[in-house]
Amino acid sequence: MTKPLHELTATEAAAAIRAGSLRSIELVDACLARIATRENEVHAWTHIDAAAAQQQARALDAQAPTGPLHGVPIGVKDIIDTQGMPTLRGSSVYQGSRMPWDAACVSMARRAGAIVLGKTVTTEFAYFQPGPTRNPRNLGHTPGGSSSGSAAAVADGMVPLAFGSQTAGSLTRPASYCGVVGYKPTFGTFTLAGIKPFAPSLDTLGVIARSIEDTALMRAVMLGLPAHTLESGPIHQLRVGFCRTPWWTESHSYARAGMEDVFARLAQTRATVGQVDLPASCDRLVEAQKIVMAYEAAFSLSYEYDRHSKALSAALRGLVEAGSCVARDEYLLNLSITEQARRDVAGLFDDWDVLLVPAAHGEAPEGISATGDPLFSRAWTLLGLPTLTMPAFLGPNGLPVGLQLIGPCKEDIRLLQAALSIQSTLHLGDMTAPATFREKRYV
Repeated sequence: MTKPLHELTATEAAAAIRAGSLRSIELVDACLARIATRENEVHAWTHIDAAAAQQQARALDAQAPTGPLHGVPIGVKDIIDTQGMPTLRGSSVYQGSRMPWDAACVSMARRAGAIVLGKTVTTEFAYFQPGPTRNPRNLGHTPGGSSSGSAAAVADGMVPLAFGSQTAGSLTRPASYCGVVGYKPTFGTFTLAGIKPFAPSLDTLGVIARSIEDTALMRAVMLGLPAHTLESGPIHQLRVGFCRTPWWTESHSYARAGMEDVFARLAQTRATVGQVDLPASCDRLVEAQKIVMAYEAAFSLSYEYDRHSKALSAALRGLVEAGSCVARDEYLLNLSITEQARRDVAGLFDDWDVLLVPAAHGEAPEGISATGDPLFSRAWTLLGLPTLTMPAFLGPNGLPVGLQLIGPCKEDIRLLQAALSIQSTLHLGDMTAPATFREKRYV
């Protein structure tokens, strides 16, 4: 291997195991060694079962590889039920709980040969109250949330692939802050069976990975499809619309400069590029997302609020109480607003393969008492469109800032292919590898 085992992507590791040049136990031991070295600083995990992972790895090494993730260790966000492991959901309410079953996504991953290394830290019920996780790029900064542990673990080389989820910005923001790839599929693509619900109209299971190819690999596993090599299309056939969004001025000036530079560099290629404005029907989507999320969370968390209110954070209690005050008619009105915007946005993809938009305000904020603002992903989550976030450039503190690509509904492969084409053309992606573009800091 030309790089340390713990830095391999899931795709690279799976290929090496199939070829016989790498054993699963070697990879698992390398990941566990990395965790032993860094976990006391990063705090990405709520539970690690090293002995079970090593036992599974040895058993898989004794078999001929069959599934596409044969022998590859993964992390599981701790709102996802996992047999024999705690599912704490970021709350003391479920302290000591162990699940006798696997969520469907965990079961599918195991069927494909994956080894569950452990559970990764989530914010409280995947909302805003953070856990102890720190950004591995700079321990004084947040990793984002709510998929905090998954993003930090993948970014720090503790595991090549992890499950995350998104209700507002829980995949997009951590991916941007930690310098990894975050994939939120079209709403409803992956089953949520065995995952604690928060807002069922928004909740989406997704993937935190080191590469775009890894997201395609896990997508195939989750859908029971044959794994195949993701290929980028010719750059001259790609149509990219640069959408500053109505919230553009809310981002930091250096983040805007970096995004403008990405767009300018794309314009120098043979890709078709242009400026895109969102329809006026999108202007209210951020507020609509907040209302829909609060209304549905009040139902999803009714047991926890009624029986364990004192164990909940003030922020979560406030959300449930606010959601309980939302009238049914108001909730339905905001769903209607969303449907109109969804129809209007769909028309944009007649002219563009993907939209290029900000992923976050900028670098990960300093401190771990908050996880940052999900402003730049709320609307896309509400619309249910597939999104891909990947590292793009560095901010003034040398921390990664991601770009976000939006694809048309149910055209996830088209999105992933476009992302791969942009990545390879502009040399974006793995923050551990050298790239001139990323070495430039935007201030």
